[in-house]
Amino acid sequence: MRLQDAVEKYVTDGCHLSIGGFTLNRNPMAAVYEIIRQKIRDLHVYAHSNGQGVDELIGGGCVSHLEIAYGGTGKFMPTCIRFKKAVQEQTIIVEDYSNFQMTLRFLAGAMGIAFLPTRSSLGTDIINKWGFPKEFRKQHDRIPNQKLVVMDNPFDGWCDTKKVVLVPAITPDVTIIHVQMADFRGNCRIEGLTLADVEQAKAAKRLIITCEELLDDEYLKNDPDRNQIPFIHADAVVKVPFGAYPTACYRYYDYDAAYMNAYARAAKDDDAYQQYLAAYIFDCPTHTHLLDKVGRGRVESILADKNRGYAKNLDRPGRGNCCPHTDRTDPAPGKV
Repeated sequence: MRLQDAVEKYVTDGCHLSIGGFTLNRNPMAAVYEIIRQKIRDLHVYAHSNGQGVDELIGGGCVSHLEIAYGGTGKFMPTCIRFKKAVQEQTIIVEDYSNFQMTLRFLAGAMGIAFLPTRSSLGTDIINKWGFPKEFRKQHDRIPNQKLVVMDNPFDGWCDTKKVVLVPAITPDVTIIHVQMADFRGNCRIEGLTLADVEQAKAAKRLIITCEELLDDEYLKNDPDRNQIPFIHADAVVKVPFGAYPTACYRYYDYDAAYMNAYARAAKDDDAYQQYLAAYIFDCPTHTHLLDKVGRGRVESILADKNRGYAKNLDRPGRGNCCPHTDRTDPAPGKV
């Protein structure tokens, strides 16, 4: 179906939403922009270690609660800027877990069990610092009554582990992921690292898949061991070339360093950020319109090398002072 229709049908005010991707890799950005365009509000968002997608959802006013391990895009935003501002101004409530704990929480949801045990976070304040207070938990039946539980190993004596940490399952209303290949039924093939996307997809009640290529039923039957998500989990499949832009999609294109730099500058200033939202989201009815505004020349410049899977000549440290839509120098700090 069309992306607009998939978001309108499944992503509603107040729903629990999970988005795939990792920092600046394979974020479902086309879907993120559509959620912002539709002005969906009060989302409870789950993410593993996301960056651009989470920051723009928060900046777009869509998020009220967030559970996450890390929010950043490396040197562009070591900590996501609108995310950080929202935490400081207490406009969102955040609860943090370790990277491994978030993976286990999605895995527990995918397995249909209430929790999974780990040693991750023992000896850290992740155990002691709760983002959601107990009163808040009592008022929201979708939130576990405890962040986590530390208990004695019931098999003590059999191994050296004395304590274990139980982390609660995540079962989002909707997960949105971006993949390289999918067929019309929703079978998916992810090239490169799958990150936590497979667990997130299987944990959700509804799954929206955006993909670079929409293939016929026969193609993914070749080398079926390379497919990670079967069609039984899919509710919507949407072909969106460059659907992860400005983040990277392995073997297809890299991240756009110029866009990311310009975004980070705009995100630091409220007025500049509103100008960014107007120019690159609300004035662009679809992701295709955004790509056209950026310029196809710039998009082509980040296409992946066929052998390496990423762009060979990309400025990896994120240096430079370019607008995301031209090759000229940014006319003034904060302007996009």
